Amino acid sequence: MGHSRSPGQTRTFGQDGTTVAAPTIMSTQSAVVIGYNFSTTGHAALRRGVTMAARAPYHVLHVVCVVDPHDPLPSIPSDTGVDYRYAARVQDALAVAVQEELDLAEPLYRVSLYVHARIGKPADEILEVAREVGADLIVVGSHNLHGLERLLVGSVSETIVRDARCTVVVARPKAYLEVELLPASDVAADRPSHVPPHGYEYEDHHVVLAGTPAERC
Repeated sequence: MGHSRSPGQTRTFGQDGTTVAAPTIMSTQSAVVIGYNFSTTGHAALRRGVTMAARAPYHVLHVVCVVDPHDPLPSIPSDTGVDYRYAARVQDALAVAVQEELDLAEPLYRVSLYVHARIGKPADEILEVAREVGADLIVVGSHNLHGLERLLVGSVSETIVRDARCTVVVARPKAYLEVELLPASDVAADRPSHVPPHGYEYEDHHVVLAGTPAERC
């Protein structure tokens, strides 16, 4: 069975609401493709991409959800199987999920993005979107396959990392405790092999130790 696809929708989200806009890709913009499947690791990938776009408005997000042609998503059940109409439902749910994540990020700038719902194999479709938009970065979640399942089918993230023609970030939910950054310090006399990290800041074409005036550089 060949795969079918629902066309991507272009949406612009800003603090003044949601509008549907025509594509306006400029050479100064950076295309970021995000693989999303309404899972925990999918949310981690979406959050990473949204955080980037919220801080740097030149990032244009392409959020992709791929549906198995024989298996609807658990969070979006279907009584009629997976077809174009189902993909359109997934696309609408995807736009809602992205807006919820953007609401949490509270971007200072308007964020432009596309939502894609496709039917097929996740790795193939995500890589195809990346090719179509000339992606600068792909962000995907880790599916955490183990044992025989990993040996037989591999993972989507592994396939994308191997076959992508741009940088790939594999996102996971953060499990580290929050840690206060260490201040710059001298090397302890009793630990000659240990060099503590030094913090630096970049401003006005100068890199200086954190807390020191630029004139010292």
